[in-house]
Amino acid sequence: MQVDYKKLWIRLIEKEIKNKTDLIPLAGISTNILAKLNKGEYVSMNSLAKICRALDCDIGDICVIKEVNKK
Repeated sequence: MQVDYKKLWIRLIEKEIKNKTDLIPLAGISTNILAKLNKGEYVSMNSLAKICRALDCDIGDICVIKEVNKK
């Protein structure tokens, strides 16, 4: 499975947050977490909850779990 954070980046644009790095102090996350988000890697539920609180949204508003097709 793979995590897609495209909805998060769209949400930031909608909230007029111009730089992804602005999410660090806003949500109280580390630069490490932001790097993982940028790479589409898994982050802790605690980190996702902080982002949701900061952006006043639900987890489904910022990420999607996708099935990776194995051939």
